[in-house]
Amino acid sequence: MKNIYMKTVVAILALSAFITGCKKGDLDTINPNAQTTQTFWQNASDAVKGINAAYGSLIIDGSYMRFSPIVENTRGDDATSYSPWDQIYNMGKFNMQSTGDGVLFSWTAYYQGILRANEVLKYVPAINMDADLKKRVLGQAYFLRGLYYFHLADFYKNVPMPLVPAGSSTDYFQKQQTQDVVWAQVISDFKAAKDLLPASYTTLTTADNQVGRATKGAAAAFLGKTYLFTKKYAEAAAEFKSVIDLGVYSLVPNYYDNFFANNENNAESIFEVQFSRDAGGTDLGWGGDPSSGWGRTSSRAITFGAASFGFTDVQPTPVLYNEYLEEKTTTGAVDPRLDVTMYYNKPGERLYNQSFAARYAGSSSLNALFCHKYENGDSGQNDEYDWRSGINERLMRYADVLLMYAECLNELGQTSDAYPFIQQVRGRAGLPNLATVKPNLTQAQMRDQIGHERFLEFSLEGHRFDDIRRWGWLQDATKLAWLKTRDPEFNTYTPGKEYLPIPLTEVQTNTGLVQNTGY
Repeated sequence: MKNIYMKTVVAILALSAFITGCKKGDLDTINPNAQTTQTFWQNASDAVKGINAAYGSLIIDGSYMRFSPIVENTRGDDATSYSPWDQIYNMGKFNMQSTGDGVLFSWTAYYQGILRANEVLKYVPAINMDADLKKRVLGQAYFLRGLYYFHLADFYKNVPMPLVPAGSSTDYFQKQQTQDVVWAQVISDFKAAKDLLPASYTTLTTADNQVGRATKGAAAAFLGKTYLFTKKYAEAAAEFKSVIDLGVYSLVPNYYDNFFANNENNAESIFEVQFSRDAGGTDLGWGGDPSSGWGRTSSRAITFGAASFGFTDVQPTPVLYNEYLEEKTTTGAVDPRLDVTMYYNKPGERLYNQSFAARYAGSSSLNALFCHKYENGDSGQNDEYDWRSGINERLMRYADVLLMYAECLNELGQTSDAYPFIQQVRGRAGLPNLATVKPNLTQAQMRDQIGHERFLEFSLEGHRFDDIRRWGWLQDATKLAWLKTRDPEFNTYTPGKEYLPIPLTEVQTNTGLVQNTGY
């Protein structure tokens, strides 16, 4: 996919242009230099450019370039923020305002992606082109639209849901749909994608240019995740089992290889957002109209970066550090995922070619915890201050499929069957057999165990708050009190704030929108 982005990420900037004529003299004036939907969608090359543009919405500011990782990580008890910028600091405090950029950025990014996917789905079917290529292009469009709506429902709850490009200005103001309706559409899109997409692209003559594109396994995994979020456990289990049975994915031996540039798109990766320091231009795409000079890089590393090496807007919590110490490996060592997840003051610790203890000697940072996942501190860089990281963001790992499948089995009353799938993930970390150290767990006990396993396996990967919310912990007085003891940011949570506010500009412009509860 780095090749995809090098080719056409900022394509099709005016696909929804409408040509209006002048009645006087029956003279219609058309700008021959302006690309329109009527002149663009002509051949297979246009179809590929169109789907490439739909992928491009994954790598802009509101999505995975910066703000989606902020939204997803700051609200869990695995991360906290002491950022001086209120748009980050308040995200984890459940105190976002509807006027804030942090709320608007993600809304804008995902609807941009939906527009581009809708264009593909409307215009590509009529193009005379290779049938297999057409299937793949349409499958990817369904997948991306499903993914973008997944994020909108997950972040904002009830949202407008355009499924075709606007035909006139009256179509701009779509009525808000309930979250259940949006989830149903997400399921429909992922189903369609699963039917159209290949299990891999390795058999294609152009396989080298396809790395990072959505596959059947990615569609099935996200379909299962959507079923899980809507508590359809049997359907979710079937999808996760289908991913396992594909035989395409496996856990990589080294947990470290999932979060850095050394082993991207590996056997454990089911879908990841492709960033590259070598693709596109070198400009930072911080907003405004898309430009060919924009790079294809992520700013997650500098945003989450350690003090004096980055902005330190997001940091691991002490409770995460302490939970990694609760259980030793079979050799008596500390869980190796701790050192992959965070930098901290331990003997011999180094970051950005420097000693942790020496760099922070005499400062409050000496006893602080800093993010390690997705940072460039091991790559030879001296800091993150060029703002440009090429590390891919992994959205779906095989480990997640294994643990979500185990969760479904437990919810379906098959608790004993969940053990081996949990142990595959624990075993990679060198932890003892769960069936030996905690045999015969009840369903309720297994729920808590899975919560613990997911907390350690997916820390700082943006899953924790989704888990907390879908498990109902915010509505459970005992669980909420427990969360408050673990992360003081939960003290400012109030009902309704588990979702972001709809941007005020959207509410003021579209009379079909109702602001979320609590805002």
